[in-house]
Amino acid sequence: MKLMVHSYKPDLLLDILRHRLDGSVVTCCTSYAELPDALERERPDILYSVRFAGTAGFPRSAILACPSLHWVSVGGAGIDHLAPWDASRLTVTNAAGVGAETMAQYAVASILHFALGFPEFAARQREHRWSEGKVASVKGLILVILGLGNTGRAAASLAGALGMRVIGVRANPKATSHVERVASPDELHEVLPEGDFVLVALPLTPRTRHLLDKRQFASMKRGAVLIDVSRGGIVRHAALLESLQKGHLKGAALDVFETEPLPRENPLWDLPNVIITPHCSSVYEGWERRSIEMFCDNVERWRRGEKRHNIVDPCRGY
Repeated sequence: MKLMVHSYKPDLLLDILRHRLDGSVVTCCTSYAELPDALERERPDILYSVRFAGTAGFPRSAILACPSLHWVSVGGAGIDHLAPWDASRLTVTNAAGVGAETMAQYAVASILHFALGFPEFAARQREHRWSEGKVASVKGLILVILGLGNTGRAAASLAGALGMRVIGVRANPKATSHVERVASPDELHEVLPEGDFVLVALPLTPRTRHLLDKRQFASMKRGAVLIDVSRGGIVRHAALLESLQKGHLKGAALDVFETEPLPRENPLWDLPNVIITPHCSSVYEGWERRSIEMFCDNVERWRRGEKRHNIVDPCRGY
């Protein structure tokens, strides 16, 4: 079995792979530019690939055209940079859940940031102004979660622990722990106006691209807060900017953008009621190790003739 690792810091991953997958031929590639030639030269059977956040030019065509590849394992959860592919020839798996815990914590931290009034307190601090203030509890407030995958369910659990009510939207509605109502995408127009906070935790697919636009923001509760930890492209940022500037939405916490890095001239940078982070809500100390261990577990299942975990449907996007 010939395996290639495509990562910007492969040393740790190579050590784990060589220890776990004894007898495999393992090579590595550390850039987008070098990958097409490396695939042509090495002809691997399996590719473990990490998308480099904020770096353009992912070599999708070279990967899909490589005749020797029969399995691509994506190091994170999102696979929109690879889709679509021919599932009859190529199996794609991901590391779904590898960042769910920290992404959920990011979401809840954002909720508390706005609920407790931290933006206003920070503004007063910059002015060296001591004036009467108060905070608010999130107990009883409604969190609408778009997408009840690993991240959405983890966020629902944390929000429930704070006494929040949770409404979820998922493609195939079914009872979900800590979620009082699970709606279908066709019911989005019913549940979106209910949310004091709206968390986007969806995969980017043709159906979800630009799902949240001017019409959807107008339907949201005045004073609501948007939190996006999904993929850039689900939210129309021009429409979001307008809603924030007009004061319809109270604020937003944005970890993902359609163009990354976010251009310096983008007006979202300057809004005091917006938190901008560089697509890092799933990046924590040790995530690479956890991801590669998940991959090794999957290889061992495959070697035993068992079904691999986290096989992605190219039509559904997850």
